[in-house]
Amino acid sequence: MTEKALRLGTRRSKLAMAQSGQVAEAVRQVTGRPVELVPITTYGDTSREHLAQIGGTGVFVAALREALARGEVDFAVHSLKDIPTTQPDELVVAAIPVREDPRDVMVGRDVPKFTDLPRGARVGTGSPRRMAQLNAYARAHGMEIETVPIRGNVDTRIGYVRSGELDAVVLAAAGMNRVGRSEEVTDFLSVDTVLPAPGQGALAVECTADNAPLIAALAELDDPFTRAAVTAERSLLAALEAGCSAPVGALADLLGDGQTVKEMRLRGVVGTTDGAKLVQLSTTGPVPETHEAAMALGGELATEMLAQGAAGLMGERAH
Repeated sequence: MTEKALRLGTRRSKLAMAQSGQVAEAVRQVTGRPVELVPITTYGDTSREHLAQIGGTGVFVAALREALARGEVDFAVHSLKDIPTTQPDELVVAAIPVREDPRDVMVGRDVPKFTDLPRGARVGTGSPRRMAQLNAYARAHGMEIETVPIRGNVDTRIGYVRSGELDAVVLAAAGMNRVGRSEEVTDFLSVDTVLPAPGQGALAVECTADNAPLIAALAELDDPFTRAAVTAERSLLAALEAGCSAPVGALADLLGDGQTVKEMRLRGVVGTTDGAKLVQLSTTGPVPETHEAAMALGGELATEMLAQGAAGLMGERAH
């Protein structure tokens, strides 16, 4: 008798289905059990409002978590950057697999590179974080660009460029890679120009905290370095008391000599969306061996950023 299929809850978007399909295949390999995708429509998928207006991070996650709680699915896959920083007690992130490319990328029409955009170029992005940093870079380098808020899936966003409505759009490299469209990228934006969203490029595999056998099986997919990095990034975000609508960028990367990993560097940025004010700092320390150490790394950097005026740049916090 074949074992019952594990049910994997996923958003319906092409990107979500692609990344959930990759996780499903990995889970099949470690458990030997069939895995079926259960597509779930979330409020974030159906609402046409801008993310900042509909409550930020939780909008893509709530419906999947409700399906977990009701036992309609056994586990769920989220883009880590969509998950609120506070974790509910009844759920556990059992695995954070190896991270995809965390960078942001540009798809340009007439000009492939961001630094070559003409005066007055219209650049589309749905992210205040990207706007703040693109505008700050433009100001510092004598460029004049207009950032235009957009929503929609990869097809919709690239469509604005193809139709001539926008000169360029900025997206996550990970998403482009996962839907097999990386050849359309015209420029990879250096993390020195634009720091990604905390957790960008990483996935979170979540299940109920009482399902010990599944937690143990999913743990096989966990990458400890990715987990330490994204934990530090999200700790920074939480300590800045920012939702996903706040323009916060963070990236933790591992520093070493090629043979051994010596240290972890965490960089953070927060700014006003017009790019006029930016607080950007970094800290380097030993690679965190524990969840607490990774949290502390983020918390310490956030404290330094707040001391330099970060709080005043984030606008009104949603209470």
